[in-house]
Amino acid sequence: MEKFEYKNIHQIPKITKIVLNMGIGDAKEDSKILDKAQEELTLIAGQKAVKTKAKKAIAGFKIREGMALGVSVILRNKIMYEFLDRLINIAMPRIRDFRGLNPKSFDGNGNFTMGIKEQIIFPEINYDKVDKVRGLDITICTSAKNNIEALELLKSFNMPFPAENNK
Repeated sequence: MEKFEYKNIHQIPKITKIVLNMGIGDAKEDSKILDKAQEELTLIAGQKAVKTKAKKAIAGFKIREGMALGVSVILRNKIMYEFLDRLINIAMPRIRDFRGLNPKSFDGNGNFTMGIKEQIIFPEINYDKVDKVRGLDITICTSAKNNIEALELLKSFNMPFPAENNK
């Protein structure tokens, strides 16, 4: 509040939702792959994942409209903060060759998106039961007006961004 000189406490940015998304291109051949991915994302999020369908047909990729191609979860309120805590304190330290998050991954409206190459960094996933290592996208949506405010907000949650002078 002091740094950006807000006059009202309601002007302070906050996290509105976290979206977890896993796109599975192999699902067009075998629907069991999609069920397994849905099961894993449900374990990671602590909330049931939904299957996402293709919006339009793409002949080059042999995709028809309405075909299930991924799984997604939107986290809000208490579950969102629990997931953010697990992500920062447990999962991120387990990422191989991790040197901090890219501060350029903001979209201009205060939303931060990051990609994770393997879902096995989460402790909920049993490594022996994983059929294939898959990646997932995590989007943190904030009520910040710009990237600078959103970066400060996420830094206050101890998100591991590199120091400014290391660019």
